[in-house]
Amino acid sequence: MGLEAKPISVPHPYWPRNLELQHYVPNDRPMWQILAFLFSVSGALLILTWLASRWRSGMPAPLGTGRSLAICWFAICGFIHGIIEGWFSLYHMEIPGDQSFLSQLWKEYAKGDSRYITADNFTVCMETITACAWGPLSLWTVLAFLSHQPYRFVLQLVVSLGQLYGDILYFYTEYRDGFSHSEMWHPIYFWFYFVFMNALWIIIPSILIIDAWKHLSASQRIMDASKFKKH
Repeated sequence: MGLEAKPISVPHPYWPRNLELQHYVPNDRPMWQILAFLFSVSGALLILTWLASRWRSGMPAPLGTGRSLAICWFAICGFIHGIIEGWFSLYHMEIPGDQSFLSQLWKEYAKGDSRYITADNFTVCMETITACAWGPLSLWTVLAFLSHQPYRFVLQLVVSLGQLYGDILYFYTEYRDGFSHSEMWHPIYFWFYFVFMNALWIIIPSILIIDAWKHLSASQRIMDASKFKKH
C-alpha cells in the first residue's frame, strides 16, 4: 500500500521561519509599486475630500482646517476598511497563492504580520467586522459632516471607538504571542508596517473620540439649560 505524498512547504519571507505554507506564490510586483498604489489613492482621496469640505465650507457653517482633515481621515478609512480590508475578509484563504494586486498588497504587509498570510482566526474576524461596519460608517460620517447632519458627531464617536477597540486588540493579541509574526525591530516590516501604520488607528481615533465627547457634551449642556429655563 503506497504512502500519500506530503505537501511540500514553499520557501517564504514570513515569521516564524518554520511556518509552513504549501500554496504560497511570491509577489511579482516590487514593494514600491504596492506602496505607491496605497499612498497615491489615499492622497487622491485626501485632496478630493479636502476640496469638497472647502466647497461646502460656507453651507451652513464654515469648516475649520482641523475639521476638514478629520473628514479626509474618514474618507481614507472608508477606502482602506471597505476595499483593502474587505478584500482580505473575502479572499483570505486564496491570498497566499493569488497574484491579484490586492492579494499581493496583503502578502507584502504580511511580512510585518504573518497572521495575514495564514488566515489567523482573530484577524479574519476583526477585518470582517471592520470592512462591514467601519468602512460604510466612515463614508456615512464623511457625508454627515459635509451635509451638516445633527448626528455627525455621534457617527464620529461610534466609528472612532470601534477603530480604537479593534486596534488595541490587534496589538494586544500580538503582544501575548510574543511578537512572533514578524522580524522584531526590522525598520520596515516591524516599525513601519506593523507599528506605525497601525498606531495611526490608535492616535487619531483617540483624538476624535475626545473631540466628539466635547461637542456632544456641549450640546447636552445647552439642552439641559434650555429645559431648566422652561421649567
